[in-house]
Amino acid sequence: MVAMAKRVKCFQIVFSDPSKTFYCGGDKVSGRVEVEVNEVTRVSALRVVGLGCAKVEYAKGKQRCRQEAEYLRYEEVLLLDDHPTDSDGSVVLRPGNKYEYMFGFELPQQGQLVSSYKGKFGFVQYYVKALLERPHQPTLEAKKPFEVEEPLDVNTPDLLSPTGGMKEKKVTCMFIPDGQVSLNAKIDRRGFCEGEDICINAKFENTCSRIVVPKAAIIAKHTYQANGRTKVFRQKLSSVRGNHIISGMCDAWQGKTIRVPKIKPSMLGCNIIRVEYALMIYIHIPGSEKLILELPLVIGTSGLGSRSNSVSSQDGSVSSSASQSWVSLRMPSEPPSYCDIARDCRLDQPLTPLLDDFDGDDSPIFMNSPTFQFPPLPAYTEAEEEFNGNARMLPVC
Repeated sequence: MVAMAKRVKCFQIVFSDPSKTFYCGGDKVSGRVEVEVNEVTRVSALRVVGLGCAKVEYAKGKQRCRQEAEYLRYEEVLLLDDHPTDSDGSVVLRPGNKYEYMFGFELPQQGQLVSSYKGKFGFVQYYVKALLERPHQPTLEAKKPFEVEEPLDVNTPDLLSPTGGMKEKKVTCMFIPDGQVSLNAKIDRRGFCEGEDICINAKFENTCSRIVVPKAAIIAKHTYQANGRTKVFRQKLSSVRGNHIISGMCDAWQGKTIRVPKIKPSMLGCNIIRVEYALMIYIHIPGSEKLILELPLVIGTSGLGSRSNSVSSQDGSVSSSASQSWVSLRMPSEPPSYCDIARDCRLDQPLTPLLDDFDGDDSPIFMNSPTFQFPPLPAYTEAEEEFNGNARMLPVC
């Protein structure tokens, strides 16, 4: 078997545009099959097959669940007319030569394919396979995968419309009512793209005796179907948190942002694999289950425009305002007050919470007093006014 394989020096597939990262429905996949041999080799046929399929496989107890769905199948027999043939019709390949055979085919139109995907319990894969058939010898096989990304536009009226919701939860302590916790949240649209910011407007109320913490996270939900069974895998992608809310108080988020990380677009057209996203806004309640509100999201491939342009324009406005403020700067006529810069560091530090509020079910509710130090006194200079109106700076020891 090894000796037979050594007869072929090179057998590979090369695409016409190796720099192309992905293909869309209706695009043409083209390239060539390169063959080099170490000794005289007879070839009866050279076939090229384009395949695309989705496959799900996972264990459910002792049962193994498997399911497949095919989205692409193309087969072509490449012509070998330019080479000498043997008496049985097979083509003779000789060492020292490099043989190239061209191929090409069009993908089905948009809407008939699903994007490439690789997950925990399944995948969607596309590839081109070349089969070199030789008389009385095993068929050699070369395989080259390629990515498919189906466009998903989030500029539709449905995805541009705002969405929101409200949830509330009654809290008990040893079966005794302990007030309630509520949240009301809204986002301006449901469709986003990678790198965009989701602006959250929300209001949180706490009338129970515990200190609660509002949080938000982007969740990915992967659904796999096989043999009539469904398996769901949830994953937290990114998260933000707010300030602690003590008993009898409320808090509000006005445009709090969470950025969409680098993720694959939503996959909604596959029969056995489905990828959905949601914005989960929730309140962590020590000693009780979370109060959760999920707002569905659609991650697309074509968004609302270049976010970098808006960011650069904002940076430009900030820099211009900073330059104007620098021109209007005046030195203080008297030392600055310590009260202007001193602040309670505990209230501005979300990373040092008042509670050890883990996301687990058994989270402690004891107070943790963080250590902090007040900032040092501010350095300042005094300005001595002269009769001609010029100010001379004197350092203060």
